Amino acid sequence: MPDHGMARELTDKQFPSCDLAALSAQKGFGPMSLHPASPDVLPQAVPPQLLAGAALRKVTPEPAQEGERLITLRSPAVLPFPCYDSLDLELDAASGTCWCFMRPEGRASFTPQLMADIARMQAAVRHMGKVGLDAGGTKLRYFVMASRRPGVFNLGGDLALFARAIRARDRAALRQYGHGAVRALHENTRGYDAGAITIALVQGDALGGGFECALAFDLIVAERRARLGFPEILFNLFPGMGAYSYLSRRIAPAEAGRMISSGQIHTAEELHAMGVIDVLVEDGQGEQAVRELIARQGRRQNAFQAISHVRRRVNPVSLQELLDVVDIWVDAALNLEEADLRRMQRLVAAQDRRCAEAAPLAHA
Repeated sequence: MPDHGMARELTDKQFPSCDLAALSAQKGFGPMSLHPASPDVLPQAVPPQLLAGAALRKVTPEPAQEGERLITLRSPAVLPFPCYDSLDLELDAASGTCWCFMRPEGRASFTPQLMADIARMQAAVRHMGKVGLDAGGTKLRYFVMASRRPGVFNLGGDLALFARAIRARDRAALRQYGHGAVRALHENTRGYDAGAITIALVQGDALGGGFECALAFDLIVAERRARLGFPEILFNLFPGMGAYSYLSRRIAPAEAGRMISSGQIHTAEELHAMGVIDVLVEDGQGEQAVRELIARQGRRQNAFQAISHVRRRVNPVSLQELLDVVDIWVDAALNLEEADLRRMQRLVAAQDRRCAEAAPLAHA
């Protein structure tokens, strides 16, 4: 499994402005399509960052072909990242927003493949935070994460991997997975070192690590149908990749502890009333609600960005805290008995059945 922490060490030189034609032909990357969201906003000339071979053309958007991963341009934008197997990206330079949609094949959990894609994507987004989103150096102001899986944000950690590692007594594998996970979460907490406001858009179930992921963002926008919770207590474990750290910054620590130890799955409406979810919207309205939220903040974006800085300073979540909790989680995981692992496996089987019966992944 790749070391996700290594992505932090990538330099700007590894993410130059892209020749899209060459990039899509590189080994390991699927074909890349540019589907303009609004042809009228396309420039008449090629932005300096995009080579002639990657010129933008006024075309009518077409459905994605099987195997394609789309990067949608809402205005001329620097594209310092390749295609990903498990992510769709959309850049909106007009509002300074990068949208990231998870679209893992199979089980909608944080598999090594999805985590590797997220680590690569985050390194590219950090680069965008330094150089800007377009030819004019438009700042990265917002980063939004959502899911293309209907009814599911993310079902959490890779329980099948956990069970195998625990049975093999592979402490290193558990620790590597956990450390990679919290490093990824902490990027959202830090705003990609660009002062960006980060938003989690939860339009379906966010369980275990999926809930932890959402909690790491500055704002959580959720549709009413979403359900969130920590089921780990059912197999005698606790959510060790950010749950207590982030939840106790949103609600009282004692209340956070009760939520984690209960294993109860909550509705988005319940969590909104508790103060865990920031914005509650009707089903199907989540993406539009986020766009409207960003638009409303437009003229006061400087103030909202400063408020985010203050919150991070006054009530910080350090990477070291998250790493330390992962190590406690690893110790607890290695104490599980076979009966606990069988319960874990039953949950994996239930997740597999759910994904097999689910609607197809939504396209960009």
